Amino acid sequence: MNALQEIFDLAQQWLFEKAAEPLMFAIGLGHLLEDGYAATGWLLVGLLQIAVMLAVIAPLQRWRPVEAVTDHTAIRTDIVYTLVHRLGLFRLALFFTVEPLFDELFGRLRASGVGAFHLDHVWPGVTDIPWVAFLVYLVVFDFVDYWIHRGQHGLRWWWSLHALHHSQRQMTMWSDNRNHLLDDLLRDSVLVLVAQAIGVAPGQFVALVAVTQLSESLQHANLRLSFGRFGERLWVSPRFHRLHHSIGLGHEARGRGTLGGHNFGVLLPWWDMLLRTANFEHRFDPTGIRDQVEQGRDYGRGFWSQQWLGLKRLAGKG
Repeated sequence: MNALQEIFDLAQQWLFEKAAEPLMFAIGLGHLLEDGYAATGWLLVGLLQIAVMLAVIAPLQRWRPVEAVTDHTAIRTDIVYTLVHRLGLFRLALFFTVEPLFDELFGRLRASGVGAFHLDHVWPGVTDIPWVAFLVYLVVFDFVDYWIHRGQHGLRWWWSLHALHHSQRQMTMWSDNRNHLLDDLLRDSVLVLVAQAIGVAPGQFVALVAVTQLSESLQHANLRLSFGRFGERLWVSPRFHRLHHSIGLGHEARGRGTLGGHNFGVLLPWWDMLLRTANFEHRFDPTGIRDQVEQGRDYGRGFWSQQWLGLKRLAGKG
């Protein structure tokens, strides 16, 4: 892990010095070099993720697709979402809007004597080993993510935003970031608060996000793949997650129109198994939302129309 970190640091330094730093001075942001260096790290992570998606997941989709690709326009819109998030544009927007509020909040808490818990110090000599700490953080974040996901499906106002993610009827590796921006803001805010509360180091947080996002890209792929009887219960597979997107199954409970569903786990299916929301049926159903199919409800085709319709649903007018 240390060797990988050193390679990444060298690449980040090179990219910052050759591209980000000159650009920041040119547009008058030379006073934000430290933040620009951190942003360069997120950019590099995104570029690496997209490279892995194109080199590994894309060939897998061509090898064993669940369905034929027919809606190229919808996929192109998903690619826009992926580029906005993976290349750091969404985080850049947060930096100039909500991040100052978080900095103020955490500053006040520290000034009041409220510090982080530092989960990696719970078992000295064990949890402070970098790779062990990473695994502990991964489990904790995934548990939090499970409950966030339950909230996105269980709270009607939150579902009005999250429904955009489920409206994709042509799922591919690009579909993970197809979210309403307000939905992403809410989820990211919770995860940032948790990271601060348990003392996650910035480098560890970047690695956690990178692993999670890359795994989610695989889960959303147009790929007929199961991890087998035991593997399905260790890590979320494309088959397991596709059931979560299946029409009338992944977003409903106890009949039509009732919010709920199955397979909310983001990385680990353990929480679904423990809380009885897991569905391990070996099937690959069409994806989408029931009212979209049966009633022709419009969730939008392009990026901005999807964002606007999400706000209308939130206001009860869409």
